Amino acid sequence: MNPVAKLAAVLVIALPLVVTIDPVSAATALVLEVPLLATAGLSWRAFWTRTAPVWIAAPLVALTIALYGQTSGAVLFEWVFVRVSEGSLLLALATGLRILAIGLPAVVLFATVDATELADGLAQLVRLPARFVLGALAGMRLMELLGDDWRALALARRARGVADHGRIRRVLGMAFALLVLSVRRGSALATAMEARGFGGPTPRTWARPSRFHVRDALLLAYAALIPAAALTAAILTGAWHPVFA
Repeated sequence: MNPVAKLAAVLVIALPLVVTIDPVSAATALVLEVPLLATAGLSWRAFWTRTAPVWIAAPLVALTIALYGQTSGAVLFEWVFVRVSEGSLLLALATGLRILAIGLPAVVLFATVDATELADGLAQLVRLPARFVLGALAGMRLMELLGDDWRALALARRARGVADHGRIRRVLGMAFALLVLSVRRGSALATAMEARGFGGPTPRTWARPSRFHVRDALLLAYAALIPAAALTAAILTGAWHPVFA
């Protein structure tokens, strides 16, 4: 699918869920997202590996809110600064489910997005300035080199015998060296792109045309159905709790 359609789908799913914090809307959205997650093209191993931070963050945040959240209803447990009540448990459940409902589709849909295809879509379909899009794409490509540069710096310092003592000092020195190297490489890349006409005022052409297809429209339609059904369920069950009320 077109990366722009995936980006739009994530926004369509997430933004309506931000306006309310209740377990019904979040749970409904999470259930409706299961077919979307199952057909995203990720293996089970890749799915659990990539979404592990979301699965870890959701219960931790829910636990924190349950122990220290706003107290309402009957108090079930109290000790020093910890106060667990019916309201804090309900709020913790709603928060945990909402993190999963917003985070899982965002991670899964972008797991297979190619940066070049996303840049093509943003420039051709969304009509963002080509200069900005191509500069951001070049920066993202250079980010992949930071790990290799860090390892090369570590090996060079070890070969010179200056990496055996003072771990904090060594890390700070390597970070500064990596910053200098990144600035120099970025300046060289910017000059090379200017020399090739990337910053010219004339309309540019694109080697890879980016278009919307029927499958992209179906993705957006299903993405719009998820928050609509979730918010409707929350209103009909009386669980609707707007954040800005």
